[in-house]
Amino acid sequence: MKLTRFCASLVVAAGLLAPAGPLLTTAEAASKIVVVVNGRPITSYELQQRSKLITLTTRAPSKVAKRKAKEELIDEALKQAEAKRVGVEVTDKQVDDAFASISQRVKLSPTQFKQALNQSGVNPRSLLKRLRAEIAWSDVVMQRFRATVRINESDVIAAMQGKENKDESGATSVEYDLQRIIFVVPKNSSKSFKNKRNSEMKKLRARFTSCEEGTRIASGLNEVTVRPIGKRLETDLPAAFVKRLNAISIGRVTAPTPVDSGFEMIALCGRETINSDATARSTVEGELRNKKGQQLSRRYLRDLRSNAVIEQR
Repeated sequence: MKLTRFCASLVVAAGLLAPAGPLLTTAEAASKIVVVVNGRPITSYELQQRSKLITLTTRAPSKVAKRKAKEELIDEALKQAEAKRVGVEVTDKQVDDAFASISQRVKLSPTQFKQALNQSGVNPRSLLKRLRAEIAWSDVVMQRFRATVRINESDVIAAMQGKENKDESGATSVEYDLQRIIFVVPKNSSKSFKNKRNSEMKKLRARFTSCEEGTRIASGLNEVTVRPIGKRLETDLPAAFVKRLNAISIGRVTAPTPVDSGFEMIALCGRETINSDATARSTVEGELRNKKGQQLSRRYLRDLRSNAVIEQR
């Protein structure tokens, strides 16, 4: 299968399926340690796989790809360690959502994407580590700098005035107002307890006809938490998730989906079509916030590197 259709998208974000199992391949078993980062070893197999990925997505010469791969793996080890230190965890659902979004963008099914990677000599498990590390790092940076990242009104106006492309005038976007409802179900729960929770979720869905009343009912249930998500543009949400939201009426909730802590339902509290000015403003502000976040992220990672013990072998 040719990879030209999705290489460009893979550069932006690598999506993949969960690993098939813990068994090591012959190449993995025969690999050697090439770098140790704060006690965490990086093997020659990991280096080879990341180098192949970089070559695949950027067409860089093998020597350049290998050098970039080593630096990327060192940074990744630091990011993972910092995420663990501050208590950030990435769920399988986050990985699945990211993969689903990418596979849809490149017009491949998850299975086809996995097969294409294998045919190019890239083990999907190596990409899974990369994806988890990047998602975790994004959460770490957001957690640390959320209160300090401020975008001035004047910066937003100046950026909007500097936009030369006016082709999107008259365009609209949909904004959703959302609430998250989580039914806690411990992994070692009995079958009878799980059945009880399923019954409670069905009853809540039937009674949930408005966010005000529905969230009040949900908050009164045992081991149920209600968390505001707030307003989100459809362009900021996975396509599959937008499809689920469009399938329900305002004031209703989506069907339960499994998460690490149990089951999650999303309440649709509002849905509004906004004009191009509002969409452009939101986009510009997001771009400025992202740029500022990238600057802080690079500084954060640079500090971690300066304090790390990195042993080359």
